[in-house]
Amino acid sequence: MRRDNALVAVSTGLLRAMNRDEAEAVLGHEISHVANGDMVTLALIQGVVNTFVIVASRVVGHLVDRVVFRTERGHGPAFFITSIAAQMVFGILASIIVFWFSRRREFRADAGGSSLAGREKMVAALERLQKSTTLPHLPDQMAAFGISGNAGQGLRRLFMTHPPLEERIEALRRGR
Repeated sequence: MRRDNALVAVSTGLLRAMNRDEAEAVLGHEISHVANGDMVTLALIQGVVNTFVIVASRVVGHLVDRVVFRTERGHGPAFFITSIAAQMVFGILASIIVFWFSRRREFRADAGGSSLAGREKMVAALERLQKSTTLPHLPDQMAAFGISGNAGQGLRRLFMTHPPLEERIEALRRGR
């Protein structure tokens, strides 16, 4: 995937919901994702952590099979059961790493959108998005994209792909 072949599309819903300045900031944000190579980097990170999950789960399965169950030839049932269980546990931990990177890239794209369109326009766009998430019909649709106006708390926060809008707005206002 090459940056000069990227496409950023705008929905009519976005154009209806936001004014020209806010839409410009959203486009700046999305163009920043492209310029930063976020999707390629995210795919590479996902591939690397998946490799570690598979290798580590097989190592754990092998150790349990050989040490605990003392299987001497081939792999016994303990290897397969332990490997599957370890893949699930390691997969959850790997997801936390990927989601952490995803949240960081949103702050960088906000800063990029701010550079391209202006800080006040980017803040206004995020505030508009924040207001739209409080409407009764939007949160379920927007949840599919990991965008929420509500701050995540506890373990839920670890599995968010986007930081809370309040934090993104505050980071822009502080100039980060």
